[in-house]
Amino acid sequence: MEININCDLGEKSKHHSNKYDPDLLEIVNSANIACGYHAGDEETMNKIVEISKKNGVSIGAHPSFKDLENFGRERMNLSSTEIKKLIIDQYEILQRIASNHKDKVTHIKPHGALNNMACEDIELSTTLAKAINDIDKNLIYLVPTGSKMEEAAKKLNMRIACEIFADRNYEDDGNLVSRKKPHALITDPQEAKKHVLKMVQNQALNCHSGKQIPCEIDSVCIHGDNESSLATAKSIKDNLVENGLILKPLDKMTKFI
Repeated sequence: MEININCDLGEKSKHHSNKYDPDLLEIVNSANIACGYHAGDEETMNKIVEISKKNGVSIGAHPSFKDLENFGRERMNLSSTEIKKLIIDQYEILQRIASNHKDKVTHIKPHGALNNMACEDIELSTTLAKAINDIDKNLIYLVPTGSKMEEAAKKLNMRIACEIFADRNYEDDGNLVSRKKPHALITDPQEAKKHVLKMVQNQALNCHSGKQIPCEIDSVCIHGDNESSLATAKSIKDNLVENGLILKPLDKMTKFI
């Protein structure tokens, strides 16, 4: 069985150091790169694209609300036209840089509050799906499994990869536990690797309550902004390989070839 490990990278800001990015890029298969709206800049984008290409890591845009102050984690109510422009502009920023390295953006994964809102709102998720589909129908859309984003993308017959989060707990409705709650994050690498393997093998979400929700799982996300990110990434990768999973970049997975 194939699985992908993705990570949000290039998120240099006052909220987050990106010092582990080069090390994470030796572990993960796909990079979701901040495009300067919630974090990062041309220098970080160039660096991540360069290292990703060297390591055979596929690259994706990680578009967000334009909100450096809050790291894209504050909710905003924008029109569908404004949302579409956000996605297209950030994709084009990263694609221009990727082209300079003779590489290309092969997937898109929304960030932070934009992603969380779209998980719950079919209208917003449809706006996002249409915007990405209009850019390039060959783009892979990386979405949280079981979300409204998955639902909207399937209606458009998009190339979608469904992800789970290695370092986050889930509510009984399949949504992530809010970061405002004390049990939102899983910071112990040993706990995270068990959490991930169980979900991947069972193709089901592990809710904090113990409930299991059947779902599709193509990819495992490891956030790059936790102190334990590097140890968690190594632990999860080693455990998946030891249990017979085949790790691949998103664009090299059999379902997308």
